[in-house]
Amino acid sequence: MSIFQQTYQVTGMTCGHCAAAVKEEVGAIADVTDVAVDLAAGRVTVASHREITPAEMAAAIDEAGYELAT
Repeated sequence: MSIFQQTYQVTGMTCGHCAAAVKEEVGAIADVTDVAVDLAAGRVTVASHREITPAEMAAAIDEAGYELAT
């Protein structure tokens, strides 16, 4: 099975709690196997068994209280 890796820019994260909230919500997306948050750069890298759609990612980021940069 292939592993897809995608990186997204997220706005509004300022602390460890922010990063944890984003990691939890993104990690709940079906088929996601790993989530790495780079707080300083405002980036989230997702590994998954399928390509995660921008809509899925935006919804998870929004649920965590932040915004996917466009």
